[in-house]
Amino acid sequence: MLKAAVIGGGAAGFFAALSIRNHHPSAEVVLFEKSNKVLAKVKISGGGRCNVTNATFSASSLSKCYPRGGKELKKTFDQFQTQDTVRWFEQHGVFLHTEADGRMFPTTNDSRTIVECLTQAAEEANIEVRMQTAVRQLESSNNEWIVNDEAFDCVIVATGGSPSAKGFDWLRALGHRIANPVPSLFTFNMPGNSITKLMGVVVPGAIARIQGTKLSEQGPILITHWGMSGPGILKLSAWGARELANREYAFTAQINWIGEPNEEHARNVLEKAFPEIRKKKLENGCPFELPRKFWSYIIERAGCNPSQTWMSLGKKDRNRLFNTLLNDAHDVRGKTTFKEEFVTCGGIDISDVNFKTMESRVTRGLYFAGEVLDVDGITGGFNFQAAWSTGFVAGQLKGR
Repeated sequence: MLKAAVIGGGAAGFFAALSIRNHHPSAEVVLFEKSNKVLAKVKISGGGRCNVTNATFSASSLSKCYPRGGKELKKTFDQFQTQDTVRWFEQHGVFLHTEADGRMFPTTNDSRTIVECLTQAAEEANIEVRMQTAVRQLESSNNEWIVNDEAFDCVIVATGGSPSAKGFDWLRALGHRIANPVPSLFTFNMPGNSITKLMGVVVPGAIARIQGTKLSEQGPILITHWGMSGPGILKLSAWGARELANREYAFTAQINWIGEPNEEHARNVLEKAFPEIRKKKLENGCPFELPRKFWSYIIERAGCNPSQTWMSLGKKDRNRLFNTLLNDAHDVRGKTTFKEEFVTCGGIDISDVNFKTMESRVTRGLYFAGEVLDVDGITGGFNFQAAWSTGFVAGQLKGR
C-alpha cells in the first residue's frame, strides 16, 4: 500500500494531501505540521475573508500574474486552474463570489468557511494530521523516504516561504538549489512625508513607477500613516521584489495620480470639464476622479491657490498642477510587510522541479507545492491559486 507524507499544514499541504487521497484512494496519508494550528495563513488572509482565487479563467492569462514561475506554472494550470478551484469548493459546499477587481471570496466572507471545509475534507478522507510535529529528519534510503525514522514511499514538501535562506538549508542538503528569498508584496515607507496626513484615503486607477527602471503598475493606492499601500503598490513591489531589495528599499516612486497615459490626455479631460468648472474655485472644481481631500492636497503640493478660479489660472500654475498630477515623486526609505501574511520570492529553484508533476528533478519521490518554490503571484488571490494548483498536481504522484 502506498504511504505518502506531506510536510506543511497550509493551503498547499492540505490540498496536496486531499489530492493524494483522490488519486490514490487506498494510500496512507500523513500530514506533518510543526505548529499547534493548521491553515493559519488561510484564516487571516484577505482581512479574515480569504481571497481564495481570482476570476482569471485562462491558464495563459493566469500565468502572466506571477513575477516568478509564471511560465512553469502554466504546465500546472493546464491541469488545475481557477475554474477547477471554484468547482472543487462548490462540490464541498462552499460557494465563491467575485468582486469588481476579480478577487474571489467565499459567499460567507469568512475565512473560517475555507479552513473548516479543508479540515473537514481531510478528516473525512482519513488523512492523519500530526500537529506540533516538526520534521527533524528527511532522507532518501533504498527507494524510500525516511521522515522522523518512519518510512514513506514519497514525500510532498509544502512548508511555505522563509524570510531567510537558512530556512531552506534542510532542502539544500538534499541537493536542491535555492533562490535567495526576499520580500514580495510589501508597502512603501515614506518617513516624514506630508502625504501620510491623508491616511485612509484611496486614489483609484493611479499608475506607480520606480524611477530609473521600467517597473510600472496601475491600481488603487492607499495612503497610510507610514506611506503608500494598496493593490497598485503591492503589485509593483511584487514585480520589483529583487530590484528593490538590491536598492535596499531606497528609491523614488513616481506616481501618476489620475492614470492618464500622458499630459495631452489629461488636458483633454480638463478641456471637456472646463465649461462647467471655469468659474469654480480650484478646490471646488476637480475635473478628475480624485477624493476631495486628496485633490486639496494636490493643489497645495503644486503651489496653487485653492481659492483661485479655473478661468484665472495662469499657464505656469496649470503646468505645475499637471506635473504634480502626472509625475509626483516621493522618496521611499524602507518597506513594511505583514509578518503573518508575508510572501517571499525565492525558495526551491524552479529549474529543479518538473511542473507537469511537481516532482523534484534532483531526487525521485520528492514533490513540492506552494510557496516553498521560487514562485509568487501579485496580489488578488493568485498565491492561493498557485497553492491549490501545485498541491493538486503534486498529489497525483505522477512520478510513481
